[in-house]
Amino acid sequence: MYRVKAEFFKTLGHPVRIRVLELLSLRDHAVAEMLKVIDTEPASLSQQLAVLRRSGLVRANREGSTVVYSLAHPQVEQLLDVARSILTGVLAGQVELLDDLRGRPPVADGVRATEG
Repeated sequence: MYRVKAEFFKTLGHPVRIRVLELLSLRDHAVAEMLKVIDTEPASLSQQLAVLRRSGLVRANREGSTVVYSLAHPQVEQLLDVARSILTGVLAGQVELLDDLRGRPPVADGVRATEG
């Protein structure tokens, strides 16, 4: 089971794949639409979409000559939200550590305390 989980997280380990999943969490997208907002070559996007299809995270539906992608599981959106929350906490902790190293007062609710 640990290997299966590791493979799943490895699938998420590419910036283009994460960006695709974020876009699809908003709504279904055609490949041409994704190319307009993701800074990558068409062949690279195609390759990353194939990885996501094989992993079962996205579905491809042909509408005439257009291929439209959607999330295969609505929980993917929740996974991205949880990851964003975790990263926000991690990065906030790093900012506090950096402030400590620089000798600055701590940040409280986004406002740096100032010495009176």
